[in-house]
Order: sequence, then C-alpha cells, then structure tokens
Amino acid sequence: MTIAGIIESHIAIPDGVTVTMDGNTLKVKGPKGELSRTFSHPRVNVVLADGKVSVSSEYPRIKDKAMVGTFTAHVKNMIKGVTIGFTYHLKVVFSHFPMKVTVNDKEKRVEVNNYMGGHAVRCAKIIGETKVKISGADITVTGISIEDVGQTAANMEKSTMRGGFDKRVFEDGIYITLKSHKVKE
Repeated sequence: MTIAGIIESHIAIPDGVTVTMDGNTLKVKGPKGELSRTFSHPRVNVVLADGKVSVSSEYPRIKDKAMVGTFTAHVKNMIKGVTIGFTYHLKVVFSHFPMKVTVNDKEKRVEVNNYMGGHAVRCAKIIGETKVKISGADITVTGISIEDVGQTAANMEKSTMRGGFDKRVFEDGIYITLKSHKVKE
C-alpha cells in the first residue's frame, strides 16, 4: 500500500557538530568524539544540505515510512551522542552470596565472581569505546554510541540471569536502574 506524496524529516545540526556525507556513510563529529553509520535503503534518501540532515522517501510504502523514522532516530542519537553522550546506571544486588564485580580492561570485559556462590567467573563483553566504572554496588556505563552503551549494559545484566529460581527470593544479579537518554527533562 502506498501513501501519497513525500515523507520528509529534517534534523538540525547544532553548533559545534560537524556532519559529513561520503556516499551512504554519514559521519558526525562533536566535542565528545566521532561516529559514522551507513544508511542504505533503496527507497529512502539521506541528504546533507543547508545545515540540516534530510531523510526522505517519495511515494513511500508503510515500511518505507517506518524506515524514514528509523533513520531520523539514528541521526538524532548520533548527534546527541557526540554532544552529550549516553549513560546507563546499573545496580549490583545480592542477598545470599556477596558478588565481586571487576572490570578487565585488557580483555574489555566485566567479570562477576561468586555469583550465587558459584566458582565460575561470569563475563560480560564491553562493546566499542564504552567506559565502565564500578563504585561499590553502583555501575556506570558511558559512551557516545547508544548501541554500544546499551549492549554493554545488557551484557552485564544478562551475565547474571539464571532460570529456575524464584526472583522474589533470589534477587541476586546486576540490574539496569536508569538510562540517561530516557530521563524527562
């Protein structure tokens, strides 16, 4: 099914941010770093003009309209990442066995020792240029790429998931408590 006309979305480029387009690859550079992403879809165009990034589709189908929204969200997240950055806050919770959580910078992973009294070390991979800071029972994950930060936090949360136990009683684990980009301003 086709929707008549054209669907466009314009994203303004703030001061201090440089956006360049090389073929289908969009590069965003700001005070916190640089991100690049390839936008390739046969019916959706991403164009850099007049200090704006324009995402458009002519005579879009329903899926093309959704792709325009997806590409727009990716560009906005890239701009927000290089200007403000993204932060996830996690909490280490244990009631039965004291867990020890450490960051292994050499192997780019977070290691969880003594989870539920087990001897095996549970590991969670740190994705990309994400930084992980542990202070007591609080973990802070920061970075400029929302995908890398979110996946790193999810890896830590998943490393301590264990089925077959009542979660109301055995609440040991690492849990995401706050996502900075979801906070209402």
